[in-house]
Amino acid sequence: MRINGTPHSMTIDNRTTLLDVLRERLGLTGSKKGCDHGQCGACTVLLDGERVNSCLMFAVTAEDREIVSIEGVADLADGAALHPVQRAFLDHDGLQCGYCTPGQICSAIGALGEAGRGWPSHVTEDTAAGVADASALDAREVRERMSGNLCRCGAYNGIVEAVLEAAGAQGPQDTATAATSAAGGAR
Repeated sequence: MRINGTPHSMTIDNRTTLLDVLRERLGLTGSKKGCDHGQCGACTVLLDGERVNSCLMFAVTAEDREIVSIEGVADLADGAALHPVQRAFLDHDGLQCGYCTPGQICSAIGALGEAGRGWPSHVTEDTAAGVADASALDAREVRERMSGNLCRCGAYNGIVEAVLEAAGAQGPQDTATAATSAAGGAR
């Protein structure tokens, strides 16, 4: 498997998760073990450009695949020191303790890629048409697309603003979406 652009060959037990390989075998500790059940998103990485919960994926299934963890995200930016999503998280205070931030950032990159391909979400007005591109997202769409990533500190407003900025989207939050964020997370 290729992790952050570097090929890795290793012998592992076929029950070993991708998260455990990243953290325990390769020392890439940016991806966090939050719930170990795929419910919090702290372990999110990109697999061939798609976001996955690495705690639910057996590492052997990643053979011949490209994995990008938070340690490799900046390399996705064209020569910039930080990926635009990383920069937006900093600019909008989309983090507090930082534990969930690596998974949030990887998930946001994956979500923006999905939107860029026109994929609809549960809240997309016309699911048959999808979305025009990532810049067409609004706060409601971002909350839905990021709902698999939990932030125990409650930095959801900053996270949503960061994802919208990275998407090139604009638009103030309305009070209904702000209340949803405060009451139940990035939905």
